[in-house]
Amino acid sequence: MLGEAGATVYCTGRSTRGNLASGANRPETIEETAEMVTAHGGKGIAIRTDHSDEEQVRALFDHIAKEEGTIDILVNDVWGGDALTSWGKPFWEENMSNGFKMLEQAIHTHILTSKYAVPLMIPRKKGLIIEITDGDGYFYRGHLFYDLVKTSIIRLAFGMSEELSQHHITSLALTPGFLRSEAMLEHFGVTEANWREGTKADPNFIASETPYFVGRAAAALAADAAVFAKTGKVFSSWNLSDEYGFTDIDGNRPHWRKYIEQTIPDYQYKQCDDTFYSYWHFPSGKKIGGTTAWE
Repeated sequence: MLGEAGATVYCTGRSTRGNLASGANRPETIEETAEMVTAHGGKGIAIRTDHSDEEQVRALFDHIAKEEGTIDILVNDVWGGDALTSWGKPFWEENMSNGFKMLEQAIHTHILTSKYAVPLMIPRKKGLIIEITDGDGYFYRGHLFYDLVKTSIIRLAFGMSEELSQHHITSLALTPGFLRSEAMLEHFGVTEANWREGTKADPNFIASETPYFVGRAAAALAADAAVFAKTGKVFSSWNLSDEYGFTDIDGNRPHWRKYIEQTIPDYQYKQCDDTFYSYWHFPSGKKIGGTTAWE
């Protein structure tokens, strides 16, 4: 959807045609993603990158710097934790190596990638970092390591925003709703053409959204000249759809929050709001030890 907005998009990851990532349980590749970007009007470029390998990340941004000179938007969405998550198992029975690997894959990679992207943004005093998470509240997400990842990503966006604010670079977190991804379609034994059949297995699937919806949320944020006002916070695809007016690829406007309020009363939660964020800040002008953290 960034391609739909006319962007040049570098699609990175480990799975390429003929060389799927070790341990990958999905067939999608970065070439396929790049081709989708181009088909929707942008320019997709696939570059194989292991985002846990600092030298590969450094080489990626050296390449981008030579070709483009700068970078405007970074979407950090490295995850790969589905195969590592044992739902219903308490942490004291969990495979610790899987849990620690999840933290490394889904948090360390984001920090490492941002480290090399930010220097390409600083000279222009402009840029947008989007951290993809799950959920716009601080409720417990049902699995210790999964919860640590998804809530840490929200905090990561905030922490980076504190250090990037002097450079007018925006850092925020973004969540989709019930995602109708390729993996979920396969899980329910349906396709995008007959996805509603999946409601026979889970009636809540009726409120699902395609990955294009959160993609259009990212594109809408990138197009907002006043996006810096959102720095440090977490946003949802459905609330941004209300604000910016975009739809899903099928023309629908799924709204996960409204759906759960109307149909799943036991699933109520408080989304992060200004009162919540206020606990994260020192009083105006307050310094840590007489200096700011990044000095």
